[in-house]
Amino acid sequence: MTGTAAPQRLSHRRILQIAVPVVLSNATVPILGAVDTGVVGQMGLAAPIGAVGIGAVILSAFYWVFGFLRMGTVGLAAQAEGQGDSGEVAALLTRALMIGLGAGVVIIALQSALFWAAFRVSPASAEVEVLARQYMTIRVWSAPAAIALYGITGWLIAAERTRAVLVLQLWMNGLNIVLDLWFVIGLGWGVGGVAFATFLAEWSGLALGLWFCRAAFAAPAWRDWVQVFDGARWVRMMRVNSDILIRSLLLEAIFVSFMFFGAGQGDVTLAANQLLLQFLMIASFALDGFAFSAEALVGKATGQRDPVRLRRAALLASGWGMASAGLLSLAYALGGGAIIDLMTTSEPVRDAARIYLPYLVGLPVLACAAFMLDGIFVGATRSRDMRDMMALSFVIYAVAVALLLPPLGNHGLWLAMLIAFIARGITLGLRYPSLERAAA
Repeated sequence: MTGTAAPQRLSHRRILQIAVPVVLSNATVPILGAVDTGVVGQMGLAAPIGAVGIGAVILSAFYWVFGFLRMGTVGLAAQAEGQGDSGEVAALLTRALMIGLGAGVVIIALQSALFWAAFRVSPASAEVEVLARQYMTIRVWSAPAAIALYGITGWLIAAERTRAVLVLQLWMNGLNIVLDLWFVIGLGWGVGGVAFATFLAEWSGLALGLWFCRAAFAAPAWRDWVQVFDGARWVRMMRVNSDILIRSLLLEAIFVSFMFFGAGQGDVTLAANQLLLQFLMIASFALDGFAFSAEALVGKATGQRDPVRLRRAALLASGWGMASAGLLSLAYALGGGAIIDLMTTSEPVRDAARIYLPYLVGLPVLACAAFMLDGIFVGATRSRDMRDMMALSFVIYAVAVALLLPPLGNHGLWLAMLIAFIARGITLGLRYPSLERAAA
């Protein structure tokens, strides 16, 4: 049923209600990784630790290809809600679930070929590869659940139900940790126990996510197959998602190449770079919360064809994002050395990391515009602009690496990374006026 949505007041409190649960949810992610590593570490062998690490990275890379499902669903569902089109909101959930479940089935069907290709480029020893295959062969059966959860998460964010996202993450990670301890330490199942714990946690997470979406399933619109399979709406959804996929692949290429070029600077520099990238991950966890606020609120304003409301949503979310970035930069400046000491006991790595720490002090503030504008453009479903400006930023990064790496070494590499973030912010910022005009 289509109608006019009654606009809710845009306020600082509303921004925080969306953002804070996302930040808390993100904070649970590294805890699970630490527990996975810790429980297999109790076996007293190096190979199981490496197997879980490599197996998780390979599967995450396959799943991440479909990460566009979260961002694409947020923008489209928020706009439909802003238009008061509850039928399309429900139909979008059905489409997202169909894509996620279907993608997971394809990964299961192609697992042998995918695993073979992954291990051809993996540096794993024969022992680690055997254990990693054992892990992946169990966990891959939850691929449909893991990918479908991208769509559910995006749909919940569009509805501003980030508390449900937090509960979902806490449930999955909490259950995973409990099962890790039971299966590995209690029952002695080893690497297979870690995989089976994640398998159960992901399927239970899908069940809980569907329960959180029960209001959509209470009405018949979610299975209105004429609307669900409407050709024009599928084309729009796939166009948005394909643009976001290309944008994400280019962004990933920047990070992969950064690690590759860092490896050429020696083992100590490589280790220092890897350690400092954790500072970047922390910043992204914090800024993501406010970017998600922008996605939901800008999407609704776009659906309402209200550029004034869109601008207020963008400014409010960006103001909180910049404040958070400033606090992070201050924290890194005052406590960065202590954080480095906690993360490694190697004195050469500590010394190298301190040399490049100033780049991380400046990074949150310099990268804030890129994070916030990503959220704004996702909400407005301006995916072509995101794709094109990311491509331009990638070229700028590549030129910066070519010019700065030879004379400056790792300093040049970090400068190129900062330039890439600045370029993303500037290029998207230049496209922002057209976004407002389109919303009108």
